[in-house]
Amino acid sequence: MENAVRDWRGRSYLPGPVPADRPRMFWLALAAMAAISPLQYGYAALLAKEATGLTLLAVWIACQAAGALPALHLVRRGRLSVRACLAAGAALSGLGLATAGLTTGGPAALAGYALLGGLGAGLVYGVCAEVVAAWYPERPAGRVGLITGAFGYGAAPLLVWAGIDPSATSTAFLVAAVLAAGVIGLAARHLRLPPALWWPGDVDPRSHALDAARLRTTPEAARQFRLAQALRTRTLPALALILTCAGAVSVFDVIVVARTGSWGAVALLVALNGAGRSVAMRCSEVFGRRRALAAVLTSLAAGQLLLAIAAAPAVAAGATGSADGGGAPLWAGAVLAGLGGGAFYPLVASLVRELFGTERAGEIHAVVYSAKALAGAGAVALAWLALAAPASALLAAAALAALPALATPRLRLPGLPVTLPL
Repeated sequence: MENAVRDWRGRSYLPGPVPADRPRMFWLALAAMAAISPLQYGYAALLAKEATGLTLLAVWIACQAAGALPALHLVRRGRLSVRACLAAGAALSGLGLATAGLTTGGPAALAGYALLGGLGAGLVYGVCAEVVAAWYPERPAGRVGLITGAFGYGAAPLLVWAGIDPSATSTAFLVAAVLAAGVIGLAARHLRLPPALWWPGDVDPRSHALDAARLRTTPEAARQFRLAQALRTRTLPALALILTCAGAVSVFDVIVVARTGSWGAVALLVALNGAGRSVAMRCSEVFGRRRALAAVLTSLAAGQLLLAIAAAPAVAAGATGSADGGGAPLWAGAVLAGLGGGAFYPLVASLVRELFGTERAGEIHAVVYSAKALAGAGAVALAWLALAAPASALLAAAALAALPALATPRLRLPGLPVTLPL
């Protein structure tokens, strides 16, 4: 391209003016993410109490994880517009929340909540992350971390409302359905992708690419990987395994803490699940992505041990109506599990960019993110185990979080020679 600027690695940029509505697009994407949060965390805490609810949650997670990849594929190739994708996401997410509020199981719940609601949430999650990353190419990891954080803490108001008045659970989900349809529909009107290779004109891409301080903590990929090339590396399956293990523990924690009846601890867990993402991304810019991810997973594993002490007796005794069961260990466990239970998502997404390059980062991350379908099945398996042996389930969850924490520092940049030439 005639006006393209190349950096020292040969990557092309097209610097251009920053549109005045770029901040508004960011905030609308954040609001859309918050609007779909009750579909996962609200349902996990309030409605996934029996085998039927757990099964529906697992199907929803699978559909949400699988819905992002085909949507991104069509949007990036211009076959589906951002507006059409988000409009469909608004309708399906609203339908899913309304179904959750009106039904407790059966074919209607399977179709409305699990299948269509999961697909709608996947459309919103994938497209909003792609739009924000494209409009903030100079700092995509931090911005995407902020909007995915909203997917974590967006359910906190619903949990507080339903926790104070359990009879209002159905009404809370119906209100959430109206808000989701309206907020995501508004985002559909304004969100759009920038031109190909766009770069903000007020930031020199060549100086940015040579920033030594940034490269020390967040080194760039050896080359720009295509999806097929990334699938042939050992690094991509390792990232998918990390997300599977940590994702299963994250959802399971919401279920098991909700069963103690301490709705304050549940709301705190979910709020920190979201807020911890932006904190972890800030830390990763100082200490590096892999160190931050290892610390996050260690926090998640430590939270399971505290929850095993505090929550397991309450769950085993069926103390679902107690507001203070577990005491200080429960709250401390909720803090550690909350800080670690969501932060790994944006860290894994940023590692995809760091390890495989930025050109196909959206598609490659969508493949990694699809491993969340397995995480949902793992979370349900742990929840079923917790019905009979809560302490054993929490100890198993601690092991699931600890294993990837030990493996994370071993992640290596793909594409580099295994040995140095003599």
